[in-house]
Amino acid sequence: MSRPTSLDLPEHTAARRLDTSRGSFAVLDAAPAPDAPARQGTALLVPGFTGSKEDFLDLLAPLSAAGFRVVAVDGRGQHESGGPRDEAAYAQRELAADVSAQGAALAAEGGGPLHVLGHSLGGHIVRAAVLAGGPQPWASVTLMSSGPAEVDEAQQIRTQLLIDHLPTMDMETAWRAMRALDADPGADPVTPDWLEDFLHRRWVNTVPAQLIATARQLMTEPDRVAELAAVPLPKLVLSGEVDYAWPVPLLDAMAERLGARRVVIKGAEHSPNAERPAETAAALVAFWAGEGATSSK
Repeated sequence: MSRPTSLDLPEHTAARRLDTSRGSFAVLDAAPAPDAPARQGTALLVPGFTGSKEDFLDLLAPLSAAGFRVVAVDGRGQHESGGPRDEAAYAQRELAADVSAQGAALAAEGGGPLHVLGHSLGGHIVRAAVLAGGPQPWASVTLMSSGPAEVDEAQQIRTQLLIDHLPTMDMETAWRAMRALDADPGADPVTPDWLEDFLHRRWVNTVPAQLIATARQLMTEPDRVAELAAVPLPKLVLSGEVDYAWPVPLLDAMAERLGARRVVIKGAEHSPNAERPAETAAALVAFWAGEGATSSK
């Protein structure tokens, strides 16, 4: 999971609700900085498994400083968006339809080209939204630390544990069990109290049915790279140097199959958005501002 360096909202950022044709979603909405050179457009950021809009907090300031409006969203069932306790509500097609509705709502507000980014599981959901057909509001698509199909075998083992045990546990018990797994030496850096409190609060706020349904998706996602390659949108594949969910060479090969721009963030792993936000923001700005937003190469 991504670990933001702070929960403080940057200047010109509001926590609000985004109303769409498919309901209301909690978002962090960062306006372009007043001293930015020019308004560049809007970016919708879609988080991954066990994540939330806060995963992108460290990107908001540098992206808004470059002139972008940036909207990070909690998907249905994630953290502050809420959702039903029914796994069917979290089928990938439903989550993808939500992203399309979020995009339509933002496009209706104007503000220049609309870019969409999906992190990890969010990349699969964004891909499904792009492939669903119908009018597309997107000017480009970015897949961040998100692979071509199901997650790596080692990650499948951990994900299966959640699928096996979450239906028989309350969220608090599941949280303690999960943190016990992470207590192995070298598994995670020491977590400050404020971050531990937030991660705990986010976990218990997340709808269990959403976690179970999306865990199954991570373990069964088919390879749809050829389908996405056929969509005439500029594409970026961005990741860290190491990735526990999809090996980096697999991401390299996916980018080549997509005809996508490929960026590897030095010193980052599965969450370059939180681990190297300045470098990640610079790569996104370069892509969205024109270098990659007019060509898929």
